[in-house]
Amino acid sequence: MQQAIAETADASSRTIGFIIWRTKAILADCESTAVELPSRATLYRLFDKLAAGTHATGSARTRRSINARPSGPFGEVPASAPGELMQIDSTPLDVLVRLDDGIAEKVELTAMVDIATRSITAAVLRPTTKAADASALLARSVTPEAMRPGWSEALRMSRSVLPHRRLLSIDERLEHVAARPVIVPETIVCDHGKVFVSHNFRASCRYLGSNLQPAHKATPTDKGTIEKTLGSVATLFAQFVAGYTGSTTDRRGRRLEDGRLWSLPELQNLLDEWVIACWQTRPHDGLRDPEAPTRAFSPNEKYATLLESCGYIPAPLSGEDYVELLPERWQAINSYGIRIKRRTYDSPELTPLRRQHSGVAAKKGLWEIHHDPYDISRIWVRDRRNRWITVFWKHLHRVGVPFGELAWDRACEQVPSGTEEQIADAAAALLRRAHDGPAEQKDHPARPSRRDRRVAARTRATAADRPIPEPPAEPPHGDEADTDLAEVIPLGLFDPLANPWKRP
Repeated sequence: MQQAIAETADASSRTIGFIIWRTKAILADCESTAVELPSRATLYRLFDKLAAGTHATGSARTRRSINARPSGPFGEVPASAPGELMQIDSTPLDVLVRLDDGIAEKVELTAMVDIATRSITAAVLRPTTKAADASALLARSVTPEAMRPGWSEALRMSRSVLPHRRLLSIDERLEHVAARPVIVPETIVCDHGKVFVSHNFRASCRYLGSNLQPAHKATPTDKGTIEKTLGSVATLFAQFVAGYTGSTTDRRGRRLEDGRLWSLPELQNLLDEWVIACWQTRPHDGLRDPEAPTRAFSPNEKYATLLESCGYIPAPLSGEDYVELLPERWQAINSYGIRIKRRTYDSPELTPLRRQHSGVAAKKGLWEIHHDPYDISRIWVRDRRNRWITVFWKHLHRVGVPFGELAWDRACEQVPSGTEEQIADAAAALLRRAHDGPAEQKDHPARPSRRDRRVAARTRATAADRPIPEPPAEPPHGDEADTDLAEVIPLGLFDPLANPWKRP
């Protein structure tokens, strides 16, 4: 029976009757002679004793979590300074948001927590988490949180327990910011999700001087602090938000999609305000001083205490630093420019680099290119002098609003053998149909599919808060811009023998 219970570790949940049947099957395979089994009631009592604490017939999720725990005593890596050890993870947030065109969907929460102070240094909501979002967390962690319209004055850093005056003398960025610590990560612990083990996130960590430490596979206890923190966000914040779905389907209410739901930017603003107003000022049981074990400190209080011994070094980020954190790829610069997923990017500044060797032998002479998956309007190319060249999409003038890879891939599916111009027109038509909404049946019988509306809604949700300014309305190539022709005024023929002083 112990063997039968152990077999349920990764299997689906079954009843006690199945465990007893499996026990009999194991006995029949192992014993050469028949074994007399006790009564059914005795087998049930034996199961209750052997399966205690295993959840053999309970939740499969709980059973896997229990089996993943280490057999020995629990331990933890000590952290005595802010940023010395941080953990990052992503999980679905149990809240429905209202995207464009009325689409109601759950979003993913990606957050990073500091072990020494238990501070949530950054939290980002996205329809689907990408490597660029994980890199954005690093940028937000080292950037002060500015005060926003509608926030209470009590949330200012100058009104908190943080040593604002002393920090302001070191970092001028802290003059009008909210009470959230600015922490530069030294070591980041993550799981093996493709977002965190991607080349882009590793490159972003190297650029900021942070060490990336992947946890053991299928071992959530290696990053238990962020796991518990994300669970606390669900119990302390998510369940109070309109559109809360519950952690499982049996806890979900009815007709939540028809209720009043927040948009993604609004929910992000609420989450940021909650982190500053509630989480950073809430006493944490894991923040106790050995000299005062009866008192639990808040993350801001612990940060202010550790700041006395660790100090503070500002790490301001510029626009070029943001480009450094974007996903990279290596490609050649051809005579027509750079082509990425059937899109062509070109600029006059690429002329001296066309068909040239970049000088990077490890990449076979290819050029380093950074791109934003949420905005395909431009890319950035690093030249030989380590400067960034902004290169725009040639057919940007065909689409009135910026969009990302999700909308482009959907347009490619609709026009599988089309040209670049046709795909651009299809992407623009997709966004326009989803924005206009369903029309009257007699005028437009073909209504956009739910997938088209979902793609458009996710695109606008992620394009609304991009930190890079919007591109110009037309591309830098004058020969391709749509311009109105001026009135043509004909000139007379020049007669070199005519008297110039003679009136006509």
